[in-house]
Amino acid sequence: MADGHAKPNHDYHLVAPSPWPFLGSLFALITAIGAIFWMKHIDIGGLKLGGLIFGFGFIALLAIFGFWWTDVIHEGETGDHTPVVQISLRYGMILFIASEVMFFVAWFWAFFDASLFTGEAKQYARVAFTGGHWPPKGIEAIDPWHFPLINTLILLTSGTTVTWAHHALLENDREGLKKGLTLTILLGLLFTSIQAYEYYHAPFAFKDSIFGATFFMATGFHGFHVIVGTIFLIVCLIRAKAGQFTPTQHLGFEFAAWYWHFVDVVWLFLFSAIYVWGSWGAVMAEK
Repeated sequence: MADGHAKPNHDYHLVAPSPWPFLGSLFALITAIGAIFWMKHIDIGGLKLGGLIFGFGFIALLAIFGFWWTDVIHEGETGDHTPVVQISLRYGMILFIASEVMFFVAWFWAFFDASLFTGEAKQYARVAFTGGHWPPKGIEAIDPWHFPLINTLILLTSGTTVTWAHHALLENDREGLKKGLTLTILLGLLFTSIQAYEYYHAPFAFKDSIFGATFFMATGFHGFHVIVGTIFLIVCLIRAKAGQFTPTQHLGFEFAAWYWHFVDVVWLFLFSAIYVWGSWGAVMAEK
């Protein structure tokens, strides 16, 4: 009788039965329901449990992601990620980043629609909110040549350090890999800290005007992606110290580097469009 556990004679990886896709979908639904009940202040038996349900579902999702990705790492270490499988995984990451690009296209679309068509005849309320020009009257903008410029230089530098780490890995330079990753993580944390300080001292709020709404939605979601990318790189650093990456087998780190470069490019568009062009002619807030 043939061994049911013998490695098949082909380059494709047939994934073993896993509970994570089902559990991930289930708790994503629970998280969404909790968020709706929380934001809409819906009672359950007279109790406001929306926030609790949301928190429970979100924590469960994080745990499921951890277990699922641990299984994927194990598959790579046992040789299941053949060159053919790696191609499929790369296509998956490319499609994921493409979907993220379209996510940001929506926020840029909202910003340019509001800023380029301030006197749109079909949008009667828009003239009242913008005064027919951009930035809206009374708005003090953030000086793009202060903290935003510093953050731009920080992210560009971090793109250099993560590339250094990648090339060090290809040359089997373990110390260079760890140093490059560590510097990239520190730069990512510095970027987030500066942006948090900028938000705290911003001269406008999300609810003040369409200017604030489009600004915080675009830059805020980018900041969230920076945090996700930083966590991604921290995991890669832990794996690098554990010796899990080789010059020929390092898809996890390669995808983290791709994601980080995507974050860099989006920031360049944000800095150019929203900080520089979007605040042109506005009164700058005091530093």
